[in-house]
Amino acid sequence: MNNELIFEKAAPILAQLEKAGFDAYYVGGAVRDYLLNRPIGDVDIATAALPEEVKRVFSKTVDVGIEHGTVLVIWQGDGYEITTFRTESDYKDFRRPEKVSFVRTLEEDLKRRDFTINAMAMDRHGTIVDPFGGKAALQSQQIQTVGKAQERFSEDALRMMRAARFASQLGFQLHIETEEALSRCASLLEHIAVERKLMEMDKLLAGKEAAAGIKILLEGGLIAYLPGLLGQEQRINKMLSYDLNKLTGIQKWLLLLVLLAPHKPGDWLKKWRMPAKKIKYLAGTYETALKQQKEEWTDFSLYEAGVDQAMDAEAVNALLAGRPSKVEELKNRHADLSIHTRKELAITGKELKEWKNETGGPWMKSYIEMIERAVVERKVENSKEKIKEWLEACNLL
Repeated sequence: MNNELIFEKAAPILAQLEKAGFDAYYVGGAVRDYLLNRPIGDVDIATAALPEEVKRVFSKTVDVGIEHGTVLVIWQGDGYEITTFRTESDYKDFRRPEKVSFVRTLEEDLKRRDFTINAMAMDRHGTIVDPFGGKAALQSQQIQTVGKAQERFSEDALRMMRAARFASQLGFQLHIETEEALSRCASLLEHIAVERKLMEMDKLLAGKEAAAGIKILLEGGLIAYLPGLLGQEQRINKMLSYDLNKLTGIQKWLLLLVLLAPHKPGDWLKKWRMPAKKIKYLAGTYETALKQQKEEWTDFSLYEAGVDQAMDAEAVNALLAGRPSKVEELKNRHADLSIHTRKELAITGKELKEWKNETGGPWMKSYIEMIERAVVERKVENSKEKIKEWLEACNLL
């Protein structure tokens, strides 16, 4: 769906609020991305209406964050978060406001936001409200805080990582005051939950200008307050010597792992509080990458790795070696394998026990592994008859 249609679908919500006597606007990232002609995901709506007033205007609502003024409105099957204009104060642990106060004016609400490019609003007719120079910042491609940078970072230290993330996503530069405040406030980042740091790091590494984001983390001294990166500045800086645009976000995590070479990659990844599935995948792909730096890909090593691990490991290794990537070749080779998982083997343990006339035991595991390798390496066709003949020819039955 294009950006205009997204706003058009949400316009009746603003109209309903206005009809009830309350100002309402699109705010935040959706407005920024609209002006940049970037794809928009969700639209956020801010209004002068208090939460209970919003609930009186709409018949279907959910209290998703009502203590902070947010109500989810269900409109024609879609959900829209509507938040009351508010101010924030008395930030706790440099991350959470202790006090939220509802206000009736848009400018007061925009004043609490992090960067000028995120402190714009738009009414349902397309008129932009820009009290802090967000449009000028977009034109000059600068990331600048709303008000004094040191105050904004002291309120929520994660905003420093957000600055680096936006540099990565948008390719913008930091405003000089914002840049200088990073170094002064970097230590505040230690108060931020690892999960929130991970969320920003994922988005940074997935950005089209990830090198710019990483450079900000290094030059601002933020690296020292990220899991497992204290004292690793030199190795992380080496990432900037490679064309990171050739890698996906997950491949950049893998490159970081290869450059850091932790003794126990799984434990290092756990420091970031990553989901277990992602830790397992990255740790396994790391081992695959190290192995394939020393060996050529065989059908069996490709089978063992799986297509995703193989392609990610190959992309990183090719970048490190400064050679053309064989990703497409490996993808095609994997597709041509006779089997892709053990479940595709034509025989089961039941047949093996019948053929050998024996009960189950450790021998079955070694037989299955031997058959699996033989099928992948095309030493035997993947059919019951051919596998049985092959086992007999090997004096194993």
